Amino acid sequence: MNPYALSMIVSSLALGTILTLSSYHWILAWIGLEINTLAIIPLMTKTPHPRAIEAATKYFLTQAAASALILFSSILNAFTMGEWAINVPSHPIPATLLSIALAMKLGVAPFHFWLPEVLQGSTLQTGFILSTWQKLAPMALLIQLSQSVNLTLMLTLGLLSTIVGGWGGINQTQIRKVLAFSSVAHLGWMVAILKISPSLTLLNFFLYILMTSTLFLTFISLNTKNMYELSTTWSKTPTLAALSMLSLLSLSGLPPLTGFLPKWLIAQEMIKQNMIAFALMILLSTLLSLFFYLRLTYSMSLTLAPNLSSSSLLWFNPSKNILASPMILSLLLLPLTPTIMVII
Repeated sequence: MNPYALSMIVSSLALGTILTLSSYHWILAWIGLEINTLAIIPLMTKTPHPRAIEAATKYFLTQAAASALILFSSILNAFTMGEWAINVPSHPIPATLLSIALAMKLGVAPFHFWLPEVLQGSTLQTGFILSTWQKLAPMALLIQLSQSVNLTLMLTLGLLSTIVGGWGGINQTQIRKVLAFSSVAHLGWMVAILKISPSLTLLNFFLYILMTSTLFLTFISLNTKNMYELSTTWSKTPTLAALSMLSLLSLSGLPPLTGFLPKWLIAQEMIKQNMIAFALMILLSTLLSLFFYLRLTYSMSLTLAPNLSSSSLLWFNPSKNILASPMILSLLLLPLTPTIMVII
């Protein structure tokens, strides 16, 4: 891609997100979301493959429908309440419509059907942007809307997302589809606790972005697209394979890794709110996700390819230095829980 065009696209992505994050008016936030959507499409279609074009079309139609619903519900809210500001209490009906539209933008079940297909049709680099940067703006709006949303709707969407995210990823062999279903399951946790504790949603979101970024950067550096290609990883980069195995287990939420922290705090908060049955169900649904993370772990670290790679071991490859900081943070943040609790 032309470097001038690429710099313009990246600038537009940054502009759209920053505009939405810093806006207090629904129309301004909507404009930021639109800029974001339009900026990512050239990145998705830069490889002129039918699957990439299909993915870009699906993404555009879904995001356009969600944007239209955001515009309609914000106008309805302004009509009923006489207020365009985002951070003031909204009327229950527009608030429900807005939360559904933002769930659609994020890929929360049952509005998740576009996400695995779009990620599968994109490159790993574009998938990385879609799974992390593109979720910042809608999530920021959802957190600002947290006091107006319907608790029953949020709990239903949250539980459904964790079940669908776990169930959908079990039979997948493509890395991008597995990460898409993993995204759906994590969003379920964030949405479930949104009304009760928005600060925990924010913490979970930041840790999700950190752990997902680590895995995407790992798979980009290994140039791995499916589970079968993972079996050659150990023979080529043993250190990276071992650390990536721990990153996958962290994303699944196993102690004593970073991923256990948000699940522990969310379950604890739900039990405090006397939602013991719901906490039990959402924790049991996490076992579904754990199964496919363990499959990835097994393929990556516990199997060797029949024909071992004849290349020399890449123990100290300078191109993988970028992974050092996110990898450490993805694994070792759990002991800092008391400090994080004071901050939030």
